[in-house]
Amino acid sequence: MGGVFGVASKGNCNLELFYGIDYHSHLGTRRGGMAVRGENGFQRAIHNIENSPFRTKFERDVMEMEGNLGIGCISDYEPQPLLVQSHLGSFAITTVGKINNFESLTKLIYDNGHVHFQEMSNGQINATELVAALICKKDSIVEGIRYVQEIVNGSMTLLLMTEEGIYAARDRLGRTPLHIGVKEDGYCVSFESFAYLNLGYEDYKELGPAEIDFITPEGVTVVGEPGKEMKICSFLWVYYGYPTSVYEGVNVEEMRYKCGKMLAKRDMEAGNVHPDTAAGVPDSGIAHAVGYSNESGIPFSRPFIKYTPTWPRSFMPVNQKQRNLIARMKLIPVKALIEDQKLLLIDDSIVRGTQLRETTEFLYQSGAKEVHVRTACPPLLYGCPYLNFSRSKSEMDLITRRIIQEREGDNVSDEVLVDYADPNSKNYAEMVELIRQRLNFTTLRFHRLDDLKESIGIGDCKLCTYCFNGKG
Repeated sequence: MGGVFGVASKGNCNLELFYGIDYHSHLGTRRGGMAVRGENGFQRAIHNIENSPFRTKFERDVMEMEGNLGIGCISDYEPQPLLVQSHLGSFAITTVGKINNFESLTKLIYDNGHVHFQEMSNGQINATELVAALICKKDSIVEGIRYVQEIVNGSMTLLLMTEEGIYAARDRLGRTPLHIGVKEDGYCVSFESFAYLNLGYEDYKELGPAEIDFITPEGVTVVGEPGKEMKICSFLWVYYGYPTSVYEGVNVEEMRYKCGKMLAKRDMEAGNVHPDTAAGVPDSGIAHAVGYSNESGIPFSRPFIKYTPTWPRSFMPVNQKQRNLIARMKLIPVKALIEDQKLLLIDDSIVRGTQLRETTEFLYQSGAKEVHVRTACPPLLYGCPYLNFSRSKSEMDLITRRIIQEREGDNVSDEVLVDYADPNSKNYAEMVELIRQRLNFTTLRFHRLDDLKESIGIGDCKLCTYCFNGKG
């Protein structure tokens, strides 16, 4: 995934840029970067943050850099921002998104006279550099950004900083958010809406899909009108979004309460589950559990606590086995709240199932009588082609797809997958039961897609639900 932040200020913007970027640390785990533009031209710093928080790596840089314009990012893949010199002038650029037609776009650039790209240590081309090259094929920056929005298969949100100001562009279908904040001496632009509130900014606007704005310390100008079609990612509310974030006017924490409330209603209608307490897997599952508890009257508890001082993010390492180990190390059981209890546990989702199975096992080992599991989203049946939400290289990493393959064979048609996505179908019920058995849950219920859409409440046509039903 990743997040971006930028500042256009009448004074030095370094500290605001530094803290604004840091507020995006929950979105990425590999690289952090910041670039500023001031009297001494462009300055930039990029660091590896796989084993250290953003703040510790950039404390010295922020004191040495100076400028009134700045952009930066937390990135899960590419080192960025990049500094570019071109016929459009010098600029810095940072991006969030995913390019599915990477090879064809690279060939297009080579065929049109581009000589080379820098190669990263993994042998790949930096996606942000490719985007910059595409922008530079046109006669203006706005034309270039529009070209990128049109030609990229996937999604691409970006900030581009020139000597005069910052171009902020949301991806063509608005799959990721982009907000602008305002205060007396300037403006900021941010992936996360909460990232600027403690810096003294107030909400100014949220960019529409494909909208391009030019931001200076004096004002914001729309230089590319927003499109009419939107497909913002529904999983932002379920998992990736920080609780204080707001997307399209809908707060993440409030939406999660609604998810939990609707899960509780489904259980109350069925009438076959009677837990002693409701709990959430930290951190994203907690709000869902609060909503469940409020609706059902079942007491909320925290039967295990997340140890965050040294392991803030379970997905930090690249190696899956190490990630699983860290996830287990982070959750410390509270035996007094587990022993002899019937627990209802809510998690944001089930991907491979490994971590949740291990979590359930240590609850049993700590004396739990029953562990009923609820997930805040429908079964994940498809890998996301639009955002870098997962390091999974194959849809067969999903426990749902492994079970479907075992039942249906290697060549599973779209029609078959549609049936497995239908919560009223026999195949869906049998798939859920097999997941329950393999992960050793007492009972298992997934959030229904219609309930998820209602929990968000912005209308079906504005949401991307591809990972649940293949409709992007």
